[in-house]
Amino acid sequence: MNQKLSFSLLQPAGENVEYRILSDNVLHDLGLDGFLKEVSDDAKQRRMIANVLSKITPSPAVSIYRQQIFADIFNNPELRKTMLDLFDQIQFMRDFSSFHKTTDEEMGLWHLFNRLEDLDSYIKIVETMRNCLLDERVKSEGLVRLRDYISELYEDACFAEMKKDIAELKMKASDVQSVTLGVNVNERFEAVSIGLVSVNKKPFKKSGIVSNFADAIASKDRIRETSDWDGDLHYQMIDREEKSNFFDYMKKNVAKSEVSLLVSNTSSPTDFGPSSTVVSAADGAMVNSTFYLDSVVNKMLGTLVKRLRDTLTKYADVAIMNISGLVPEFLYYIRCAEYINSLMEKGCVFCEAQPIIAGQADNAGMQAAGDTISMEALDFYNLKLAMNTENADEIVPNDLIFDRKHTVYILTGANRGGKTTMTQAVGQLFILAQGGLYVPAKKFRYVPCDCIFTHFPADEDKTMDLGRLGEECVRFKEMFSKATEKSLMLLNETFSTTSFEEGYYIAKDSVKALLNNAVRTIYNTHMHKLGEDAEELTREGMGAGAASLVMKTEEGKRSFKVILSKPEGSSYAKDIAEKYGVTYEMLIGES
Repeated sequence: MNQKLSFSLLQPAGENVEYRILSDNVLHDLGLDGFLKEVSDDAKQRRMIANVLSKITPSPAVSIYRQQIFADIFNNPELRKTMLDLFDQIQFMRDFSSFHKTTDEEMGLWHLFNRLEDLDSYIKIVETMRNCLLDERVKSEGLVRLRDYISELYEDACFAEMKKDIAELKMKASDVQSVTLGVNVNERFEAVSIGLVSVNKKPFKKSGIVSNFADAIASKDRIRETSDWDGDLHYQMIDREEKSNFFDYMKKNVAKSEVSLLVSNTSSPTDFGPSSTVVSAADGAMVNSTFYLDSVVNKMLGTLVKRLRDTLTKYADVAIMNISGLVPEFLYYIRCAEYINSLMEKGCVFCEAQPIIAGQADNAGMQAAGDTISMEALDFYNLKLAMNTENADEIVPNDLIFDRKHTVYILTGANRGGKTTMTQAVGQLFILAQGGLYVPAKKFRYVPCDCIFTHFPADEDKTMDLGRLGEECVRFKEMFSKATEKSLMLLNETFSTTSFEEGYYIAKDSVKALLNNAVRTIYNTHMHKLGEDAEELTREGMGAGAASLVMKTEEGKRSFKVILSKPEGSSYAKDIAEKYGVTYEMLIGES
């Protein structure tokens, strides 16, 4: 298994795709920061999801690839749960890249023993992920390719060998209960060398050091001719304060003979561990006994250690790092699927978006006087309504299309009548759809955007230098210079911070420029005259059309429904005046 996993769950392989990054304010202007907070309570995950949604490409292939993966994950809650459980364990994979050592001693056997459980978990993760992806509901290109990769990894001979080796190592590690080290001393009772005597399957038992020493040398019969363990050896654990002067202790308490240093790995870390040090008379230097133990035991089990190291090196980059690298992309889909599912469970309508591919036949037969539709949204609504309502039946949906005759919408209506909500909803549809997610609508067909621009009122501290109108003009010009006929422009009360005459003059020229470049636009404004001039602006345009869109009122009440119509203007004001009794006749009649 030498190959690198070179694909992503966010982009199909082989696609030469160019992305544009949305401005920092776009997700906020469209009300999607609230969505991000609901999707995950982890700040790092929210940033990751925001980064995915902010990375825009007009490629239909990317949208289709993503939405197929999302559908697989959304429709398989068991897969979501299993993957989340696996991701809680998978962080250890990244640690193995540090195992690229040049010698077995550098690897450290005790370090490997401590990792055996992690290695065994890695094997189980691969097996579980493979079984999870074998579900017949997994049909998307991205997850099928991942499944094939995992299956190839699982069926590779090296993986089977690793499973066997880990099982053997786990057994041998559990068998090691103690280690016998021999310390050789000279006639001056100086330690001259230390070496491994044996690795044992049983721990030593504590006994009195005086009696143990006496038993060992008091009689000639008990003086050992060899250092072989006959199964009847005992040891006395050194007091903690004496550990650092172990050989001094030995000089004071042990006769001039060859003795054994007995070390058991069953002691607690406070009794025997990295902190214990001894003097090695082999070279007269201070050395760490635990590190030395690592070295000698590694030599004893060198073959298995080397095999494990080689196996880890083989899989660290290819398998472990590649799979763990997909975790953020998986989490993007899973977190979004979990939250959208919760909204659907309370009755909110969502659908799978349908990207429109250039040159592809229009299956719905939806044409408008020969003009190709670039967006068709039926029964769509603002995601914030779904998030903030307990009764989904209270949500008022709307329909809208973008085509050549309806390229720029001039949206007017009463204050708090839903204009901003409507404007946000259109932007949300594109962002969610191009992120591969289900969208809040009954049906949504669209030509993907190459970028989305929002021109909402700026914070006051951002307008200190240029003034509000100056800031709006500079910001609009910058946006317009970057927009194309594949872009989406969402304007909210743009150029409304000056007098009507000045604002109208700038707004009219801006709409004409947008029509000239055929930029899909919704212009939410109080300048009703701009809506009344939609037909004139169309005639003056270069083929793209402007249309007046109105938030409808019924008997002075806001309906939150949009219709293609000339602005209501004074008729709406008259309804409001009559409702609250402030017409001339009503006022005079009361006097």
